[in-house]
Amino acid sequence: MTRALDSKRAGAPKGEATAVVVLLHGYGADGADLLGLADPLGPHMPGVAFLAPDAPERCPGNPMGFQWFPIPWMDGSSEEEAEAGMRASVDDLNAWLDSVLADEGLSADRMIVVGFSQGTMMALHVAPRRREELAGVVGFSGRLVQPETLADEVVSKMPVLLIHGDADEVVPPESLPAAAEALQEAGIDVYAHIMKGTGHGIAPDGLSVALAFMRERLGMEQTG
Repeated sequence: MTRALDSKRAGAPKGEATAVVVLLHGYGADGADLLGLADPLGPHMPGVAFLAPDAPERCPGNPMGFQWFPIPWMDGSSEEEAEAGMRASVDDLNAWLDSVLADEGLSADRMIVVGFSQGTMMALHVAPRRREELAGVVGFSGRLVQPETLADEVVSKMPVLLIHGDADEVVPPESLPAAAEALQEAGIDVYAHIMKGTGHGIAPDGLSVALAFMRERLGMEQTG
């Protein structure tokens, strides 16, 4: 049985959205943390709704925040607990994405999933295994989990944009080329951008590249 995800919304009201951008937060944060991206993005993406769910588990290290799955080296959990937590959250997220598309009356090609850190890990794992292909995935400052299984399990091959800071002190910058290689081997087109002098965060240049990618994927005119 899947767990319901609470989410916050910005942009186009329910029933009026022509597309949806889903924002998946990182470890110990919450949906509101990433929903702030709708402020700079929204004016350039008219008609788009931004939805940011809270991950299904409270984060032990930060009781005010949430986690998609435990991280052993941060919280002392076992590898087995981390894997079980991720499997459960994958089911939760898939069910939630299905419900969003149904509620909004949109097809999968009108949805883009944007992740940050642990949210990127979820996005890169879930999207390629979904039956209906999304418009695209943007992954900030994350990595690809279980890269060895992707080629055998890939179903959808939507384009992926990977963005990482070259001074990331939490998730090593080398995670980007490692993820890109596995995604490309699975037949997925990958675009990449390195944010110079940026740590574990989202710099303006990275957000601009993400905006251009999303507008292109959603068929928006390149003006405005």
